[in-house]
Amino acid sequence: MPKQKALCVGINNFANLPNARLSGCVNDANDMAALLVATRGFASADVQVLTDAAATKAAVMSALRELANLAAGGNLDTLVFSFSSHGTQVPDLDGDEQPETMGELKGTKADEAFCPTDLIQKGDIWDADHVICDDELHDVFVTVPVTCAVEVFLDTCHSGTGLKAIDLLGFPGQPRPRYLAPPSFAAFRALNAPKATPKPRSMLSSAKEPRKADAVTRTGAILWAGCRSDQTSADATFDNRPNGAFTYFYIKNARLNPKATRAQLITRVRADLKRAKYEQIPQLELDATTR
Repeated sequence: MPKQKALCVGINNFANLPNARLSGCVNDANDMAALLVATRGFASADVQVLTDAAATKAAVMSALRELANLAAGGNLDTLVFSFSSHGTQVPDLDGDEQPETMGELKGTKADEAFCPTDLIQKGDIWDADHVICDDELHDVFVTVPVTCAVEVFLDTCHSGTGLKAIDLLGFPGQPRPRYLAPPSFAAFRALNAPKATPKPRSMLSSAKEPRKADAVTRTGAILWAGCRSDQTSADATFDNRPNGAFTYFYIKNARLNPKATRAQLITRVRADLKRAKYEQIPQLELDATTR
């Protein structure tokens, strides 16, 4: 029997930012958990779901590290992580990003970041103890050996390039972007002192050289993103029930076509989103080694 575990996270409510509330993220987490049990052979006990008040940064990172440690010890064949919440940006302090090309942060370097329920501002930026940076996720995933397959689903806005405040408010009955702007663009720029730029890395890239196709048995590091970096992921309603638009159509197609390849799934999900008049274009990255 394969040894597989999953962590599914969904956050609608933010303790320190009540106006940032979303609607579909908790359903996303529960629906992803149910999908893994129904179609991927996961035991219910092997799928942990963290939602709202339980989904603090400390809790999410602790649960993820526990899975990574199991994999590092040879006790895990498959690790799945799904995260539905707001995305945001934090200053790139180690110089591994390329400069933004649009919007308020043009010319600065920004790390993608993801919002736990305890997100809070510290001074003019997000408090690093309460926001999850993509570098931190990378540092966890890099400890997972290549013999363990890793699949990550992110239904958030990743950079929100060029968004204005009015775009974030949403209107009754309309989808809401899953993005929170940094608290202060001025403070963001002040932290972006010139630095040496190392080779960009992916959240899922390996610390070693990229593998050759026949080098290991690993199926690969797989990243599903709800939209491109210059787009928004929608928090929407389907049949009077809230979900992330990407998660909704991914689960719909995965259940209808359980034997579909990932390439077939991403094509069908994109087509469904387009038919439903959503502009976001989900991304599928296999064996990610660069951004």
